[in-house]
Amino acid sequence: MKRLENKIVFITGANSGIGKASAIAAANEGATVVVADLAKSNHDATMSEVQAISPKSIFVPIDVSDVNSVKDAVDATVKAFGRLDVALNNAGIGAPYSGIHDMPDEEWHKVININLTGQFYCVKYELQQFLKQGGGVIVNLASLAGLVAEPGLVPYTAAKHGVLGLTKNIAVQYGGQNIRANAICPYYIDTPLLDELNADVRQKWIDRTPMKRLGKAEEVAKAFVYFASDDSSYCNGSILAIDGGVLAG
Repeated sequence: MKRLENKIVFITGANSGIGKASAIAAANEGATVVVADLAKSNHDATMSEVQAISPKSIFVPIDVSDVNSVKDAVDATVKAFGRLDVALNNAGIGAPYSGIHDMPDEEWHKVININLTGQFYCVKYELQQFLKQGGGVIVNLASLAGLVAEPGLVPYTAAKHGVLGLTKNIAVQYGGQNIRANAICPYYIDTPLLDELNADVRQKWIDRTPMKRLGKAEEVAKAFVYFASDDSSYCNGSILAIDGGVLAG
């Protein structure tokens, strides 16, 4: 039996990168996948790949910075399938490098609203559904910047530290109600978001990594499947770094 057989898996930011790789991985493990992303995102290619594996999978629009949009996306999932078994809260954005003293206020609010407040909106409505149905699994996508400071990425670092705090609180508060929450902390992953990256910056990141390469979205997706499945049935509040050895150095 596949590890996510007959599970309804809800993934935000699922149209590209880690989200897309996780959607495909979940489908390959038997899940029906809800691909949740911005309404105007070009999701046709992703849906074609996912539905080729899991035909009942659907797309739902979501803007995680909009609480009503998040509620509507979770409601649409439950309306379509009657339940929600697993959620991967993956949607997020990067941030330009800046000092703290000269950071524009609007940049702080933009990153925090999507990367932290958006995660809160998602887990709020996911938890409401899990409590109604008697359980569920949450996997939050954080970052290595949730474990250590990333100089210059101030709001991003703050948001990802917050995601880990949120994850731990879910684990402690709801673990007795058949609800688990864990987090994944990747280092830089080679996704389309890095396609326009300055070559010198990219090489700097690679040089910093003991394995001398960036991670792959599929490697993070494997960790998601582990946390989503019963393979991790006694993991709750766990934080997994996927960093090629950066923290060890």
